[in-house]
Amino acid sequence: MTRLAVGDTAPALELPAVLPDPSGTGHSTGTFSLAAALAEPGRRGVVVYFYPAAMTPGCTTEACDFRDSLASLQGAGFAVVGVSPDGLDKLATFAERDALTFPLLADTEHEALEAWGAWGEKKNYGKTYVGVIRSTVVVAPDGKVAVAQYNVKATGHVARVRKTLGLD
Repeated sequence: MTRLAVGDTAPALELPAVLPDPSGTGHSTGTFSLAAALAEPGRRGVVVYFYPAAMTPGCTTEACDFRDSLASLQGAGFAVVGVSPDGLDKLATFAERDALTFPLLADTEHEALEAWGAWGEKKNYGKTYVGVIRSTVVVAPDGKVAVAQYNVKATGHVARVRKTLGLD
């Protein structure tokens, strides 16, 4: 598995997604495009974070931390998007249950997870298996990787991302 490094060109990212309604009153499904998100006026980057499974304790903690920091991240010019191998139905339930206000992408075939280095061998309680490696990559408007963090801990991760971006 190849991990991305600072300065690499980020792989294309266009997946089915649960998208927040612009009015703030729910969610819809559609397609998320990294290229389109990077092209938005005033965009300084897109924070793409990869998580194992919607509605699990660690993933909920991380998603809610991103939700709670979203206004300041957006104010600094950064969009946030979460990617998991979950299907759209589960992601929609997750988004509604936790009032998540950023896109959640469904990568059920693991193609983006693999391309971004977030799918591979893991160890947990002495057992080795293949799955999502909790990771965060920040992509600059030119499509280059500005930050690449792998094997991150869910708790406190958003604060570390903010510090790395010079926001705290």
